[in-house]
Amino acid sequence: MNGTIYRIVTEPEWEAAKASGAFAGSEDDRRDGFIHFSTAEQLPETARKHYAGRSGLLLLAVDVAALTAPLKWEVSRGGALFPHLYGPLPASAVRRVEAFSV
Repeated sequence: MNGTIYRIVTEPEWEAAKASGAFAGSEDDRRDGFIHFSTAEQLPETARKHYAGRSGLLLLAVDVAALTAPLKWEVSRGGALFPHLYGPLPASAVRRVEAFSV
């Protein structure tokens, strides 16, 4: 599936990803064994559920075609298919970064 998927990160996470060339995921991602992403439609609920009340957030718009690790669409919240990346997110796959608030 081509297109764009989205990831909310903290500013320090993105700065570290740019410095190293890739985002290895948050603590939760590493625990789960993959990096969690959302579609545009899933993003509002993901933001409310996982990022409410947090500041210093950024939204990454990621080009699916530029990913180098396996991307799997797996059943998650409410039976919806969510994109999960089984490997690092190359900083070069991020097409847009913008400030984000919940």
